[in-house]
Amino acid sequence: MVRAEIITIGDEILYGQILDTNTQWISLELDKIGIKTIRKSSVGDQDTEILAILEEAQHRADIVFITGGLGPTKDDLTKNVLAKFFDSDMDYHPQALEDVRVFFEKRGRELSDLNRDQALLPVKAQYIQNKQGTAPGMWFEEKGTIWVSMAGVPFEMKAMMEELVLPRVAQHFKTPTIVHKIVKVVGIGESYLSDMIQDWELSLPSHIKLAYLPSLGIVKLRLTGFGSEAKQIQQDIQREIDRVMPLIKGYVFGYEQDELSEVVGKLLIAQSANLAVAESCTGGYLSHLFTEIPGSSAYIVGGVISYANEVKMESLGVSSQILEQDGAVSEACIVAMAQGVREKLKSSVSLATSGIAGPDGGSEDKPVGTVWIALAHSGGVITRKLQLAGTRKQIIHMTALNCLNLLRKFLLNELTQ
Repeated sequence: MVRAEIITIGDEILYGQILDTNTQWISLELDKIGIKTIRKSSVGDQDTEILAILEEAQHRADIVFITGGLGPTKDDLTKNVLAKFFDSDMDYHPQALEDVRVFFEKRGRELSDLNRDQALLPVKAQYIQNKQGTAPGMWFEEKGTIWVSMAGVPFEMKAMMEELVLPRVAQHFKTPTIVHKIVKVVGIGESYLSDMIQDWELSLPSHIKLAYLPSLGIVKLRLTGFGSEAKQIQQDIQREIDRVMPLIKGYVFGYEQDELSEVVGKLLIAQSANLAVAESCTGGYLSHLFTEIPGSSAYIVGGVISYANEVKMESLGVSSQILEQDGAVSEACIVAMAQGVREKLKSSVSLATSGIAGPDGGSEDKPVGTVWIALAHSGGVITRKLQLAGTRKQIIHMTALNCLNLLRKFLLNELTQ
C-alpha cells in the first residue's frame, strides 16, 4: 500500500474563512490510482508549525501533497519553509521565470519584482508548471519520501494534478487496482441493516471490504475491492451484491451518485405519471428535492404550501370540522390535503405533509416530531404516521425522505397498503 498525506497551509482555512475542498478532491483522485490517504492536516502560516508537521509526515507517508502558501506575499511561507526543511539554497528557475513572464505578458501587464520572485525556488526542487496561475509547483524526492507542493487555489491545483502530477505519481509507484461500488438504501437504520446482513458481511472474500456510510435517512454500503485487474474486481463485487440483494432489495433505491428524488422521478416518467404536492410542515422542501433535478418538469405538475389552516381550507378543501375536531396534524387532515391537491391540479398521484417540526408546538398527545404523510392515487389514499426526532431541519428532511420512499415503493408496487 502506498500511503499519502495531504497538508493544507493557510490561516484562512483554520479560521473557517475558506472551505478546504482540496483535500477531498485529492483523496478521491489518489484513490483512483490505488494510493491510500492516511492523514489530512491543516496548518496556519507559521514556519515553526509547518516545519513540525512536515517532520511528522515524513515518518508516516510515502508521498506528501502540500497545497497553499505559494503566493507572492509575505504570509506565503511554503517555499522558504521547504528550502529550510530540505537544507536547500534558493535560486531563480529559468523555466519558471519564463512562464511567469509570459503569463503577465499575455495579460498586458509588466512583471514586477514581487511576481518575478514567484520563480525563486529551492534548488533541490523539480519544477511543476502552473498553467493557470503564477505560483509554480515543486516536486522533491528527499528523506525517503516524495513531496509535491502545489498552489492552493482549487482550479490551479486541479490542473497541475490532472496534467502533470497524477501521471507522474502513477509511474513512480506500482500500485494495486482499487474498485469501489456504492449501494444506496433508505428506510432502515445502519444498525438494523448491519444485523440483517451480518452473515453475508462475515463471508465476504478477503479482497473485498465493506463500509457503512450513514447520512440522515440514507445509508450507503461501499464495497471496495483490491487486486490487479479492474474487470475481475468489478465482477467479484457484483457477485457479492447479487448475493446480498435478496436480503435488502426492498430498501435499495440506487447506486453511486443516484439521488432518491431522481430515482422516483424516473419511475414517474416510466409510468407516464405526474405528481402534485401539498406541504405544511415541510414548507416547500419536498418540492425542492424534486425540482432541483433537471427535467423534473416532465412529471411535476405543481404544489400548494398550505402552512396556514386558512390555506388548507381555501386551496385544498380541508373542512373546518376536520381542523377543529382532529387538528391539522391528523390522518383526516392529511387525507383531505392529498385528495384536495390531486383534484385541484389534476395529477396522477399526490403527496402531502403535515406535522410538528419543533422546537415548539408539541403537546402530550402530539409531541414534536409527530408527522402525517399521505399519498393519493386513483384507488384511494395511503397514509403513514411518523414519530421523528432531531432538530427542526432534520425532522423536515426526514419527512421529505419518507414521502419520497413512500412514492417509490408505491410505484414499484411494493406497498402492503
